[in-house]
Amino acid sequence: MLAAQGETSRSVDVDTALDQTIEAVRPLGFSAVAYDYSPVPVSHDGSLLMPTVLRFRAAPPDMEGLWREGSYYRMDPVQDAALLVSRPFLWSYIGRQSDVMVRVLHDRHDPVVGYLRDTRLTLGITVPIRLAGGDLATFTVMCRDPDPSAVPDVERVLGDVSLMGHAFHEAVYAGFSRGQRTCAHIRLSPRERQCLRLCAEGLATKEIAYRIGRSQPTVMLHLASATRKLGARNRLQAVARAAHYRLLEADN
Repeated sequence: MLAAQGETSRSVDVDTALDQTIEAVRPLGFSAVAYDYSPVPVSHDGSLLMPTVLRFRAAPPDMEGLWREGSYYRMDPVQDAALLVSRPFLWSYIGRQSDVMVRVLHDRHDPVVGYLRDTRLTLGITVPIRLAGGDLATFTVMCRDPDPSAVPDVERVLGDVSLMGHAFHEAVYAGFSRGQRTCAHIRLSPRERQCLRLCAEGLATKEIAYRIGRSQPTVMLHLASATRKLGARNRLQAVARAAHYRLLEADN
């Protein structure tokens, strides 16, 4: 595996990296791998957002579709746990559960827990990976049909899986497109983002109009449209929400 060899200076596409990773984790007792990346992991009201990258390897054929179209991603207790901690953690639906999973497990997670029990993917390790800008990725390895007594053995490889997860992310992140690194939950036009950025700098409508070479009514139209798309009550709230979704960054 590229990441295991420390060759993370060049990018590797996610599917190739997953093909290599599944072969590396099988000797450790794991039978499936999942990876996701979110430039903005939660909405302004705290609900999980769908990641821009979500891939599985050696998982049941319907798993990716359920996590995407079936919204299982938003009902996955592992994702809720990954928002709370920065260290790798064990999760299990056959025996002793980790402390962070005990904290988050709720009835609303029942569809995901039931599915994993039905498919016998009942034990795993998840590595949360946080970036400086607030991005969140998770790297997960899963066991199929593990014996409950396997939990202590799995705990002993937490460090190895953590190193593998971080190396995996570094290798694939370098090749992500601009679109993959941009939150897709809210879509503003370039002019709407520009007007909001200038508004965030403290410029009045007249000053923004002068700066971008447009009329004041046009600027007001752009700001009103952005405010509506963001579900905000006013410009101040619109700027705050745009900042949350990283829409004010010049490279978006």
